[in-house]
Amino acid sequence: MSNKTKTLDVKPGKYLHYKGGIATVIGIAKHSETQEEFVVYAHVERQTGKNRLWIRPKNMFLETVEVDGKKVPRFAPVKE
Repeated sequence: MSNKTKTLDVKPGKYLHYKGGIATVIGIAKHSETQEEFVVYAHVERQTGKNRLWIRPKNMFLETVEVDGKKVPRFAPVKE
């Protein structure tokens, strides 16, 4: 994990997932044993159309992924 990732903040709101779809971030939760931060978000499943709650480690939520040879954010904030 880079120092940049450690200092970035994830704020409640809408984020576009790199595969499509919108995730609505509810907040940040901490693991009770390790104190690791997780992003708590709601995302509509494509297969069922149901809105489900998910958690993902904060550093993974903020990382970039490679798509067609380009680095893109896994989740990008949606400006409203």
